[in-house]
Amino acid sequence: MLQRIQTLYLLAALALCIGCLCLPIAHFHVTETGESVHMYNLWLVSSEGGHMFSFCPVMMALLLITSTALFFDIWLFTRRALQMRLATFCMLLLVAWYIVYGILSYLLCTEMQATWRPHWTAALPAAALILTYLAFRGILKDEMLVRSLDRLR
Repeated sequence: MLQRIQTLYLLAALALCIGCLCLPIAHFHVTETGESVHMYNLWLVSSEGGHMFSFCPVMMALLLITSTALFFDIWLFTRRALQMRLATFCMLLLVAWYIVYGILSYLLCTEMQATWRPHWTAALPAAALILTYLAFRGILKDEMLVRSLDRLR
């Protein structure tokens, strides 16, 4: 039953999470040196020297876990209760991603004494959160329909 609207919502949310994993999510401009640093989910990249240095892998892990859970959530259409719980878990992980994003951006801004500018791809997890919520509502509607039909029998 992959033609349900919930499946399309979950598939679109999965694509948005994977897109956010691959693209930069913020730019820092260091005022003292004039250097521009691009922030990805796993590392920072300096635009001048092309230096890559390790970064906090928490944001990458949150999006990887969310993407994996969304993928498995698509195939749980026969177990709606578990599918709803997994969708709720994905929504919580996406909110946690934004909390970590805000904290790390603030810490990097103060540490590097730089100006921070978010990239448009930082909005992709928010869109995935909305799509996951819409999928949750669709799953809940299906569950209520099945329960009402069970009462009629």
